[in-house]
Amino acid sequence: MEVSVILKKLNIAPRKVRVVAKALKGLSVEKAEKILMVLNKRSAKPLLKLLKHAIDVAEKQKNLKKEELYIKNIIVNEGPKFKRYYPMSRGHVGTIVKRTSHVQLILGQK
Repeated sequence: MEVSVILKKLNIAPRKVRVVAKALKGLSVEKAEKILMVLNKRSAKPLLKLLKHAIDVAEKQKNLKKEELYIKNIIVNEGPKFKRYYPMSRGHVGTIVKRTSHVQLILGQK
């Protein structure tokens, strides 16, 4: 049995979120929670919140035990981009692209 939850429009670039997501893939839920609490990355806090939400869904809706769950897959896709502009010399315009992420977390049962 699988449990899938999605976090949309996370205001962190996907390449920065993927670094943390790669470290968690295949781990048990309890071990992943401990790693995310200690990890010193900005994307660790939202991923921990998403993981806790997925655990709650699995326990309450699917009647699964926390000890049996593991992270089957984490998919980090690119979300919408926010474009900002700033003035440059001689009437030119510089652009800043603020990237967002969509994160899908899939839990499996051992």
